Amino acid sequence: MLFSACHPQTGELPLVQQGRSAYVIVVPTEATKAESKAADIFRDYVKRISGAALPVIPESQYKDQPAVFVGNTDHTYGPEKIKPEGFFTGSKDKFLYIRGGSGQGVVYGVYHTLQAYMGCRKDAAGPAFVPTAKDIRISGSLSDLQEPAFLYRESYYPPSMDAEYLSWHRLHRFEDLWGLWGHSFFKLLPPATYFKEHPEYYSLVNGKRQAQQLCLSNENVYTLTVAWFKKAIADNPDAAYWSISPEDGGGACTCDLCRKADAEEGGPQGSLIRFVNRVASQFPQQRFTTLAYGYTARPPLKAKPGSNVYIMLSTIDAFRQEPLAQTSSAAAFRKHLEGWEAMTSNLFIWDYTTQFTNYLAPFPDYNNLPSNIKYFAAHHVKGVFSQGSGETYGDMAAYNSYVQAALLWHPDADMQQVNHDFLKGYYGPAAPFIGQYLEALSNAVKSTHSTLDIYGNPVYNIRDYLSPKLIDQYSTLLDKAEAAAGDNSVFQQRVAGTRLFLEYVVLQQSRYYGNEPYGYLEADGTVKAKWPQRVQQFAQQCKAAGVQELSEGGLSPDAYVQEWQELFSRKWINSLALHVPVTLVHPYTPEYSPKKEATLTDGLMGGRDFSYNWLFTYGKDMIATIDMGSNKTIHQVQMNFLQDARHYIFTPVRIQVETSMDGQHFTAAEEKDIPVPGEDYAVQIQHYSFSLPGTSARYIRVTAKCPAGLPEWRLVAGKQPALCCDEVSVE
Repeated sequence: MLFSACHPQTGELPLVQQGRSAYVIVVPTEATKAESKAADIFRDYVKRISGAALPVIPESQYKDQPAVFVGNTDHTYGPEKIKPEGFFTGSKDKFLYIRGGSGQGVVYGVYHTLQAYMGCRKDAAGPAFVPTAKDIRISGSLSDLQEPAFLYRESYYPPSMDAEYLSWHRLHRFEDLWGLWGHSFFKLLPPATYFKEHPEYYSLVNGKRQAQQLCLSNENVYTLTVAWFKKAIADNPDAAYWSISPEDGGGACTCDLCRKADAEEGGPQGSLIRFVNRVASQFPQQRFTTLAYGYTARPPLKAKPGSNVYIMLSTIDAFRQEPLAQTSSAAAFRKHLEGWEAMTSNLFIWDYTTQFTNYLAPFPDYNNLPSNIKYFAAHHVKGVFSQGSGETYGDMAAYNSYVQAALLWHPDADMQQVNHDFLKGYYGPAAPFIGQYLEALSNAVKSTHSTLDIYGNPVYNIRDYLSPKLIDQYSTLLDKAEAAAGDNSVFQQRVAGTRLFLEYVVLQQSRYYGNEPYGYLEADGTVKAKWPQRVQQFAQQCKAAGVQELSEGGLSPDAYVQEWQELFSRKWINSLALHVPVTLVHPYTPEYSPKKEATLTDGLMGGRDFSYNWLFTYGKDMIATIDMGSNKTIHQVQMNFLQDARHYIFTPVRIQVETSMDGQHFTAAEEKDIPVPGEDYAVQIQHYSFSLPGTSARYIRVTAKCPAGLPEWRLVAGKQPALCCDEVSVE
């Protein structure tokens, strides 16, 4: 791409000279919508670059003159056939040809030409970068054929909410392709409509009909499903895919007929595939997708998906610090992939490249993206849904989207060049330091043997790649990036958006540290003077960057500030049990209790997020003995328990407090029976206070009895209730 010479060099097309052009844009006489759109895009950008307005004419009006042929005109050059959505950009003599396969191929070809040969860029949502030049010269010997490696390509990040970005980077959106997407059982037969009168339409779980999944052996379920699709397909005939998939979670039907099918097929995936095949056979011209996820991940023993049925296999159980082809946590996924591959050529992958519990937390799986997508391609996968932070801004959202788009089009893309192109275009002179920042994060994950969990937490990585020492090193690189960006407001804003990820980690980890170094409290338990302002500034920067929620279904920036204000308003508890040792009869769950037993006496109250400052005990009673070191006069013992039904966390059914002088002989002090809660998914913190007027003791034992099982309204096979306790305060 050259923009300045007044006279064209040999072998170049002088598309525009000194702001004028002899060229016309020619489309087929009966141009498709895509061809007309492509021609208009090309005309618009040429004018924005140079000021020259090239006429767009149908081929029937074309006379022998310099031309840009857009679409499948009779004047043609290049390969005879182009695969669907592929494109060809070629030049010969004084002509430029931009052709496409079916679908949006010709549109993709125009945007590729604009970026590769005319200097335009669109690295994220918003306006594209358009250079200005009086001359536009294009090589006279182009022959650039590109065809996609995958039929379906989606990178689910904020840039993909921009329609032009999608076309520019040759990506899809499920909203545009699917008439019905994702977990769809209850869209087909909503429980609010059918369950009361027809509980037999829904799954039999533990001997009782429950609105958890559908009963796929029920003939009326099949009839109603077919009727639903007849109407939906008639209303939306252009939809490419239709989903027939279980709801998220467990609860597969265990009625006699479903159980018989599942026994023959090796699990609940059997009755699912049989049902999907049966529905799909009624609509042979349509394509149906179903989820191989959770209890349906394994391929069935006998039933093969129909020719118009696509399997979307999930990678949800794998950790992300290593490529999927080698990490031990993906062993089951690899086995399932090979099994499905052996029985169908219609395979999609639902992959994950973000931390759903903390969208802003640095999640450096960046270097694994090429390996993973090559692995999918090697196993004949036809499409990939790469789920990031969705519409909300998350860790390296623009970078991840750009890289994933490049790899989903061409898995063998030169990653060094892809990285360079994005960083230079998006960050300008700050690019080298952002590159070093990404490299430092990736190297730290390896050197510290970190685990990248899509449901993880910055606190869990506090001793590895997100340690305070390493955060300081990352911050230094971002300082250099900020300085390099200079006074360019666009690059400064983008560097500031990248710094948000570290700032979020610092804020979240400060809750763990409390009044220790790196905490938000002074040693005496008062809030550090600048911390409230720091939180406010963070929230403002979040909103400027496009953060809508900080986690999947989580807090908005404003709600995050409110949560902090509640923390700031809490009175520091100068408990007699502050920082004293605790022993447990049953073990805590380590992945959710980073402070271990000390959680109960660290002086910090747990909030609404169970992963911060709660002692998490799964499926067993919490029996904790607190040793105050010497006899104390006790008047009151207080504690909190969390209820978070979504995560199977419930209050105990009974709490007993006992005291002892010697740690061997305990005397009952007070006991409370707690009613089993009704159906309620709101996160609640329940406070319990026990009166021990003037009791002398060294040891306090708290026994919180775990519910025997989940309540019926939250019953899920294989799950048990958990207890979360914090803080045990003694006065």
